[in-house]
Amino acid sequence: MRSILFVCLGNICRSPIAEGVARRLIEEGGHTIAVDSAGTGSWHVGETPCKHSVTVAKNHAVDISHLRARQVKKADFSTFDIIVALDESNYRDLKALGCQNLVKLGDYGHEGADVPDPYFFDGFEGFEHVYTMIESCVKELLKR
Repeated sequence: MRSILFVCLGNICRSPIAEGVARRLIEEGGHTIAVDSAGTGSWHVGETPCKHSVTVAKNHAVDISHLRARQVKKADFSTFDIIVALDESNYRDLKALGCQNLVKLGDYGHEGADVPDPYFFDGFEGFEHVYTMIESCVKELLKR
């Protein structure tokens, strides 16, 4: 595997965390794998990751503050070796766009579970939960 694209809905919370975690783990492992993230929606294009995502990542020695949201495009399907959807809704949307090289992050150590949108939790603990799940899944993904 030479390249990975993580995709969530808006590209401001889950997928930037996954990108940041993957970059850190790839660097620590001495690998050379290109990593990026995107959203299926366009409403946050150009924005930084949300405040809580930046904070939870920073608490785990991952800096995502420089990332900017972008929308996934069909060209990504041939640019990246693997496209990683963060939940079933993103998976279906990407399939509908014709993505073939698609997996769901929760299939790596979490029995196919969706990585939940942290905005549906009360307070910051949702972001911590999501970070922990993303980190364990990305570790499993990079082993394969």
